[in-house]
Amino acid sequence: MDAKTIAVIPARGGSKRIPRKNIKPFCGKPMIAYSIEAAIRAGIFDEIIVSTDDEEIADVARNAGASVPFMRPKELSDDFTATGAVVEHAIKFLQARGDRIKFVCTIYATAPLIDEFYIKLGLEKLRASNAKNAFSCTSMPFPIWRTFKIAKDGRCEMFWRENFAKRSQDLEEAYQDAGQFYWTNLDAPSSDEIFFGRDSIAIVLPRHLVQDIDTPQDWIRAEFLYEAVQKSRQKA
Repeated sequence: MDAKTIAVIPARGGSKRIPRKNIKPFCGKPMIAYSIEAAIRAGIFDEIIVSTDDEEIADVARNAGASVPFMRPKELSDDFTATGAVVEHAIKFLQARGDRIKFVCTIYATAPLIDEFYIKLGLEKLRASNAKNAFSCTSMPFPIWRTFKIAKDGRCEMFWRENFAKRSQDLEEAYQDAGQFYWTNLDAPSSDEIFFGRDSIAIVLPRHLVQDIDTPQDWIRAEFLYEAVQKSRQKA
C-alpha cells in the first residue's frame, strides 16, 4: 500500500473569544471553508480531514469538500488540549482503518489568507530534505532586539539596552509562526524537542498573507487584508 499524504484541520466548537469562529461567515463564506478549499486546490492530499466535536462544523466541512470520518472525543475538545494530541488522534484513527501515512499537514481552520502555493512549497521542501517538519512563518515587522517592556509604574526598560543606538538594518531579522500550516514527515527521525528548531524548515510567507485571528479586532483586520489581496490579484 502506498503511503498517503493527508491534511488534518482541527476545528472544535467551543471558541470563547469569537463564538463559533470556525464557521462564522468571513467575506461571504464560513471561515473554515478557506482552509479546506486551499487544501483542495493544492491537489496533493489523499484525504483532507476535519477533526471536530461539533455536528454543525462537521456539516459545513463536508459541504466545503472535506472528510469527517469521526467525531472528536470530548477529552480532546477542551481549552487545554494541544493541537498535537488532536492530530495524533486523527493519525491513529487512519492507521487503525488500515491506512499508511507518511506526510501530514496540520492546517488551522482560521487561516483565510492561506495560499495553496505555500502549502505545496512546504511539501516540496520537506521531500527534498531530511528534515522532520516544514511550517509557515513570516518576518517580524520590526527588530525584536530593540523591544522594551513597561513596568507597573509605566516606565520603560529595554530587553537589550546595548541595541538602543544600533541601526535597524544592522540587527538580525527575526521570524514568527504564521499560524497557517505545519508539515510533518512521520518517517523522519526527530532530534529536537521543539517544533521551531533544527528539525524544521521555515516556509516564509509575505506579511500581507499573515494575520492571527484571536479577537474581534483581528477579524476586522483580516477581512480588510483578504479584500485587498483579492483586489490586487484581480488587477494582476
